[in-house]
Amino acid sequence: MNAITSAPAERLVRVPLGERAYDILIGPGLIARAGAEIAARLKGRKAAIITDENVAPIYLDALVASLQAAGIQSSSLVLPAGEKTKSFEHLMTVCDAVLTARIERNDAVIALGGGVIGDLSGFAAGIVRRGVRFVQVPTSLLSQVDSSVGGKTGINTHHGKNLVGVFHQPDLVLADTDVLNTLSQREFRAGYAEVAKYGLIDKPDFFAWLEANWQDVFSGGAARIEAIAASCQAKSDVVVADERENGPRALLNLGHTFGHALEAATAYDSRRLVHGEGVAIGMVLAHEFSSRLNLASPDDAKRVEAHLKAVGLPTRMGDIPGALPPAEVLMDAIAQDKKVKSGQLTFILTRGIGQSFVADDVPSSEVLSFLREKHPQ
Repeated sequence: MNAITSAPAERLVRVPLGERAYDILIGPGLIARAGAEIAARLKGRKAAIITDENVAPIYLDALVASLQAAGIQSSSLVLPAGEKTKSFEHLMTVCDAVLTARIERNDAVIALGGGVIGDLSGFAAGIVRRGVRFVQVPTSLLSQVDSSVGGKTGINTHHGKNLVGVFHQPDLVLADTDVLNTLSQREFRAGYAEVAKYGLIDKPDFFAWLEANWQDVFSGGAARIEAIAASCQAKSDVVVADERENGPRALLNLGHTFGHALEAATAYDSRRLVHGEGVAIGMVLAHEFSSRLNLASPDDAKRVEAHLKAVGLPTRMGDIPGALPPAEVLMDAIAQDKKVKSGQLTFILTRGIGQSFVADDVPSSEVLSFLREKHPQ
């Protein structure tokens, strides 16, 4: 990829899944156009908006007005913000709200929020009436480039993250880039970890482009839209090849096995660690672990860490505030990971920048030894 000097104000990425194909629109001002875009694609004229207490005061009224202008009647449910909202309790609340609103199969559940709201709302949309239409209006960088695309939904339990859920593809994704201007720097950096991930999986040129252009991505404009579009296209390509994560889609979990264990270890306390920060640390650990197994050069891990540290992301377990449980507890969380098959640990490892692969037979003893070595205690 070359340096970006200009780009279209809006980009469209198509996810070609046959009868379940859908568009991802990326650009400014899309919430104001949401009603028209939804009405053009869906037959139903009712919608249940699910959002949270941080997003609602800023964007809910604009979305409701847009729907109303397009002849779509809507109801709204405002939930607490934060990872702990992805629970059975709140899933029941959302399902009840959708049924109370008399949402039918051709009507829509609309997720207005970040990854938590998208995952929870998508799960409800997938099980109410055995499936209703679903629209994602992601309001964080992380959700725009990752969780809003691909149809993976779910909630957390005390056993781990995203262990209960369904695959339920959205019918439309509206990634309004204007909303990113209201994110805190911490939230934006956390989302950027997922952008960098796509380069590290199999697009070394994109990772090199990010190393050169990340400041422009952070400041907004053409480079930001280009980075989001490239990320969505990368995810679309993987989802189309393996919709239900039976093979190569698992590559999208680069850094997530370690990251999810760290999130569980902090009890999903966003004051200590948010998802993208866990992924950033996890991606460094994945590259270091690959080097330990003599699969990749240690220089690759150093390069990954240098870039993530340059943008302000944590890269070490010791960067997480507060004490962490022993390595053995982290190991227990890894053993509950949803990618485990027949009791065998599955990791996304790498042979270099942009050369990730799925390893199905990683010895537990090696992982535990590595965690003990990297543990800050």
